[in-house]
Order: sequence, then structure tokens, then C-alpha cells
Amino acid sequence: MGYHGFAIDQYLDAQNVTRQLDGLMRKPVYSVRPEVLKGYVDNFFNARCLKSKEMIRQAKKTIPGGVQHNLAFNYPFPIVITKAEGAKLYDIDGNWYYDLLQAGGPTLLGSNPPAVREQVIELLNTCGPSTGLFHEFEYRLAKKISDLVPSVEMFRMLGSGTEAAMCAARIARLKTGKKNILKMGGAYHGWSDQLAYGIRVPGTKGLLSKGVPDFVFRHTGEFFPNDLEDLERKLKANRFTGGTAAVYLEPLGPESGTRPVSKEFVRGAARLARQYGALLVFDEVVTGFRVGLSGAQGYFGVDPDLTVFGKIIAGGYPGAGGVGGHRDCMAYLGAGLDSSGKKVPKAMCGGTMAATPISCVAGYYTLCEIERTNACETAGRMGDRLTKGLQALIKKYGLPFVAFNQGSICHLDNAGTMHFFIDWKKPWKIPEVLKQTKVRQREMERMGAAYMAEGIVTLAGSRLYTSAAYTEEMIDDVLARFERVLAGCGPLAG
Repeated sequence: MGYHGFAIDQYLDAQNVTRQLDGLMRKPVYSVRPEVLKGYVDNFFNARCLKSKEMIRQAKKTIPGGVQHNLAFNYPFPIVITKAEGAKLYDIDGNWYYDLLQAGGPTLLGSNPPAVREQVIELLNTCGPSTGLFHEFEYRLAKKISDLVPSVEMFRMLGSGTEAAMCAARIARLKTGKKNILKMGGAYHGWSDQLAYGIRVPGTKGLLSKGVPDFVFRHTGEFFPNDLEDLERKLKANRFTGGTAAVYLEPLGPESGTRPVSKEFVRGAARLARQYGALLVFDEVVTGFRVGLSGAQGYFGVDPDLTVFGKIIAGGYPGAGGVGGHRDCMAYLGAGLDSSGKKVPKAMCGGTMAATPISCVAGYYTLCEIERTNACETAGRMGDRLTKGLQALIKKYGLPFVAFNQGSICHLDNAGTMHFFIDWKKPWKIPEVLKQTKVRQREMERMGAAYMAEGIVTLAGSRLYTSAAYTEEMIDDVLARFERVLAGCGPLAG
């Protein structure tokens, strides 16, 4: 296909990657060898990260777990970051790292880009971060997004992707008059009650949603990723229990493509949603403006009814979320009138600190800079280079690991943790599946610690985001550091 402004040169073979991941989860777990891990803990974390260690010890007295964000829970203890610049992060002890976490994906330009920072400083010197009233950049950001993403005729800024996903469900129910929401098993659409269903592991239903009562999921269901027959079965069944209001998709697959789906699946899911009268909701919290300026929907050539945005919408600044879509859907967030003047019910939606001047200015100039510099394609090329290098290292050291990427969203799986699923027709297997995922998640975390000790920050030791701030020389240095870790890996005893 070629990049043509997108981050993806050639889309992966989802079936082939799935076969590799199926094989990985059936094999013994390979991880960083215990003596190698001990060396990293002793010689790096306990020798060169003493200020981080002490600060987290103190923080645990006041903050549950010692940190405020799930991405910061790292083995053996969280690292305290004090500076972010381009492709690098710097900690309180003076160590620096290559940033492949990218704040969970939004910093496509790299951290703290001057072109955005300077505009934010100018705003702070004049207007300040928030007034509670309308600011011109609310319109400019909404118009920019609408111009870039064809399906987004109207856009509403919110405080997070979680809020945007909640809001989309309310719009869908009002627009269709139907009750049920179907999501792809394993996908994450934020932590709101109704959508915290089947997260991380397909088929788990509410098992991993502690604190949420089962009755909340009465109108939430999941279908298996990359399985159009299963989706249609669920759509047919829902016709007898209130119909399906919306089908939610992470377009690359659940958890940012950790379990990848094919182009045919995405397009087929869109067709089925329309066939059964459901709205198609694309969750582009990660893929929006990372896969391309028109999102993953532009790459796949799909026209969703609603799109959930997050993270990058505010350029890494607070207030990172929003929902956009067709005018007849977005009317339910307006003054109670659709485009023809017909009265429609207004969806409950709020957010005192949504669409602040600081978030809108940062988001607008971030998108302008991505467009000006062709950052999607640049980051995608870096992702390709990183993945090809990792695949060569895996082969060199005879490891069962699986490396693949969708542009600048890269995956390095050592344990198949995210590839397990639960089949409720075989309930006797559920305890073993949950046990296996727990054991394998622990080894992902230990791999992540080894990477960090070599100066690489990842997402949970298995997901890697490249940015336009990387150069080929940097990626080659990153690969040299990965090699030192992979050379110290082997099968776990027992």
C-alpha cells in the first residue's frame, strides 16, 4: 500500500500474527533469567534510583500504591520522572531513558514539543488555563478535527476517553431507541461501570471489574475479536432483549491491537452494525491522529457514526477526550434540536473542566504540527524499523517471543498474556486461565524492569510507541539495549 500519509506501510497479516500468539501461549514461559533480573535490580534500581525509591516509599503513606496512574506501576518500584523532552525521559536520580511509553500513546510529536509549548505559554500569560466560558480555540480545535476526520461533522470536547465512551453510549441509545451495547472482548473503553466488561481478557465478562455490581452489565455484551459470526450471533440475540444501540470497536483490535484484527473484520463489523440498526462507534483514543490524520477509520475506509477520542486531543495536556460524529447523532448533545429543527432528547453530558483554553490551544497546535511535519508517517517508519530489528533479535537468540506492529504502535510479547480468553462452555478451565494470565503478567512486568534498567521505558513491558522525535540512529541504539536484555532470557524453571 505504501504510507501515503499514514503510519502503516503494509497492514499486517492478522491471521498469521494470531497463529504466532496462539503458539506462544501454549509454550513454557520465557523471561529474563532470575540471576540477570537480580543484577538489574541490584545494580540499577537499588544503586542508581535511590531518590525514586525513597520518594515512592514516602508516597505510599498518602497515595494508594504510591502512584496516581496505572501506567506508573512498575517492578520493582515506580521511577519518578522529572523531565520529558523529545524521545527521552529523565528521572529524579539523573538517569535518562528512551521513551517508548509516550504517555500511553498521545505524544506522537515526542514529549513537550516547543511548537506546542510556546503557544501554551502565551495562553497562560494572557487568558490562563480556564475561565468556565467559551474560548475561540474550542471552535478552532473542533473545526480542525472535523476537517481532518470525514465522519466527524460535529465534535464535543470532554475530559477523558472514558467520558467520551460513556457519552457515545448515551447518544446511541437515544438515537436508536435500543438498549444493548456490544463491545469487542478484551477491549478497553475506559473504566466507567457499563463498559468495564470483558476487559483485557475476552470472555471475562465482569470477573476483572471489581467493585462493579453484575446488574450494571445487564445491557452490555461482548463478541470475540476478529469473529464476524460471533458478532452477528450477538446482534441477532439482542433483538429479543431490546436491540443493539451500538457496536464498539478498537479498529486495530483490543488493547491497541494486542490481539490484531483484519481489515475484512473491521469492514464486516461496520456492515453488520448497520444491518442490525446499531450505531458503529470507533474508539480511536490511541489510533486517532497516530495511524493517520483521518484516524484508523481513514486508513480502513470506514465511516463510523461516532468516534471516541482521547489522549492526543489535548496534545498531552489535561482535558484529553471528546466524541465526534455524524450531525444527526451529535444533535443529542446540543440544545435539544437536530439539524432540521426537530426536537430530540438531550443526552446527559457534562464536564466543568472540559474544553479549557489550555487543552484546546494545546490540541489545536499539536494537530497542526502533526500535519505540517507528516509526523504519522515518520513515527510509522520508526515503528517498522524497531519491529524488524526486534524480529531479527528474537530469531538470533532463539526466543519464542512475537514482535509485530501497526505503524508506530508496536508489540513485543514474551508470554502471550493478552492472548488468553475464557470459554464459559468450559467453566472448569476458568481458574487455570486466570492463574496463567497472572503468572504471565508478572513476567511481562519483569521484562519491563529489565528494559528500564537498560534505559527503555515501555508500556507494561510489551507495548512500544514510537514518535516522530526518533531518528534511525536512536532506534538502532534502542535495539542494542533490547539485545542486552534478550540475550539474558530463557525458559522459567518449573
